[in-house]
Amino acid sequence: MSRSRLGVILLLALAVVSGCAAPTGSPAPQPAQPSKPPKKAVFMAGYKPQANLPFVGVYVAQEKGFFKDQNLEVEILHSAGQGEHLKLLLAGHIQFTTANAESVLKQIADADAPISAIALIGQKSEQAYAVLADSGINSPKEWEGRTVGYKVYPSPEYLAILKAAGADRSKIREVAVGFDPRILLERKVDVYPLFISNEPYLLRKFGAEVRLFDASQYGVPTLGLTYIVRRDLVKEDPDLIERFLKAALKGLYYAFDNEAEAVDIVMKYAPREDKDHMAYMLKTEKGRALTDLTRARGLGWMTYEQWRALHDMLVEFKGISRPIDLSLAFTDEFLKKIYDEQGRLKWP
Repeated sequence: MSRSRLGVILLLALAVVSGCAAPTGSPAPQPAQPSKPPKKAVFMAGYKPQANLPFVGVYVAQEKGFFKDQNLEVEILHSAGQGEHLKLLLAGHIQFTTANAESVLKQIADADAPISAIALIGQKSEQAYAVLADSGINSPKEWEGRTVGYKVYPSPEYLAILKAAGADRSKIREVAVGFDPRILLERKVDVYPLFISNEPYLLRKFGAEVRLFDASQYGVPTLGLTYIVRRDLVKEDPDLIERFLKAALKGLYYAFDNEAEAVDIVMKYAPREDKDHMAYMLKTEKGRALTDLTRARGLGWMTYEQWRALHDMLVEFKGISRPIDLSLAFTDEFLKKIYDEQGRLKWP
């Protein structure tokens, strides 16, 4: 081979090598990093499958892939009753469940339960009192001389309503009624305690027109359902909590914007339920989750003042056995992480 031809070949080779080399100062190409395996968690709803808002948020997050977007793999279970969800949470078998705010305070005060609420979904209690529309009862003061039912025991809410309305409890006959609202239709009681997103639908389906008395109408501080975790999980795996809560709350926002689709999703988990009943429950609980506070700061938001007011009411009416340190009962650190200053959910 001639020297001139060899020189041309060498020049061509150098040009190819120069073209393939990384530019000066640029990092050399790195091999693709394998994606991290998803974190796993178990959520147990505190009751059977239905359209309670904390359940809906999780159902929708699962079906719309919001947990997957957070690189989470979430198993959804439902409590069989008798406090199974709290027992499994305390034993470490599940990571997330639901409880109403009063129950959170009671569990801590009475049993030193190491639990903490991470979001307050129901900004008002899920309880109310019903009378038949033709009963002539228009205020709690008129419960005097009547028969008033209670499900398990006369609740602090009930006692606070009587005080606020100036009603004399000694003039009221109180009886245990269980969980069948038909007792009101049969006029075995004049006032029936009910779950406001559930039993009014049943009573109206049975043909009864009812009037409802809500503790919040009388200035009684009440709070509803929360997401709760074990307190040690807050320290051990805050990333898991943040990702779960962000996805579940996105599920709620989606449900509020797409109620019909959200009800269809609920029916996948609760195929034996009445679809119209589930729609009623979703709409009712949505109304009790949207307040000036949550519109400004985000769904699930909660304040010390809310918890303090509920706590003090429970202390006054012996709903809890002792006062407690409220820093044990709830934490807003995750809400502060997942919402911006305008109350918008940071996503993804």
